[in-house]
Amino acid sequence: MLTSRSEYLDRPDCRLHIRRWGRLDAPMLFLLHGWMDVSASFQFVVDALEQDWNIVAPDWRGFGPSDWLGRPYFFAEHLGDLEAIVDHYAPEGPVRLAGHSMGGILSCLYAGIRPARVAGVVTLEGFGIAPTRPEMAPERYQNWLDTLKKPPRMHVYADRAGFARRLLHSDRFLTAERAEFLAKHLARIGDGENKRGERRHGIIWNGDPWHKAPGAYLFRLEESMAIWRQVTCPVLWVAGRQSWVVREYATRPGDWEARRACFAEVSEKWIEDADHMLHHDQPLEVARVVEDFFA
Repeated sequence: MLTSRSEYLDRPDCRLHIRRWGRLDAPMLFLLHGWMDVSASFQFVVDALEQDWNIVAPDWRGFGPSDWLGRPYFFAEHLGDLEAIVDHYAPEGPVRLAGHSMGGILSCLYAGIRPARVAGVVTLEGFGIAPTRPEMAPERYQNWLDTLKKPPRMHVYADRAGFARRLLHSDRFLTAERAEFLAKHLARIGDGENKRGERRHGIIWNGDPWHKAPGAYLFRLEESMAIWRQVTCPVLWVAGRQSWVVREYATRPGDWEARRACFAEVSEKWIEDADHMLHHDQPLEVARVVEDFFA
């Protein structure tokens, strides 16, 4: 297992933890984790990479060792953090971005907002979230106000073994060995609540509970599509064959194709025997796909 090292990047309102792997003189690759995940979960992919890479893998604000702000988060804040990270570690020239889920969504948006700064994007199950309709706005704002009155809490587990069992239960392709490793990084000691809603101290998910709060604003697919049309670099869509995300797209005929068509240069790869967390399920195949794309 390749050992990682920790660095920190100070932002005006928080300190970001940056996980590094590999040699500093090797080609740089940014690995961007998804929602309720942490940078350490790329360990399996990093170990499967065949060539040397200088890997920069941040923990987004409110996740893992990065600062938890204890208040609502806004998606644009992560874009600001991404630009600060890219500017700090690669102040000149285009960069390689590989992101999972939320990290993939951020990668594609950044490639359209700053096209000159991105050489290529691998988005692992990060194709944008479900579309919304204006008539959803009243309920969304109601949920937002209700959450401000009663902030969200994480479910509490008795120990890390119980947390690992939870991971295995939700992902049939995850091995027990990988679940045990993930339980060391995806969980932390803290306050949460049990199934009866009672406050308890124990093992909780390693993310600020405020990330579970509904956003005040509706996701506007049309805005994302307008940004994607500005992407000039090659983009690779990578999907798990058994992913719940793919099944969800199947309920909206034409949505997948319409989003994919926004990119000027896009290709598609499928990972067999993998659900949404395909970098946990099939890290060898994910590593091969990433390296082949950036070769």
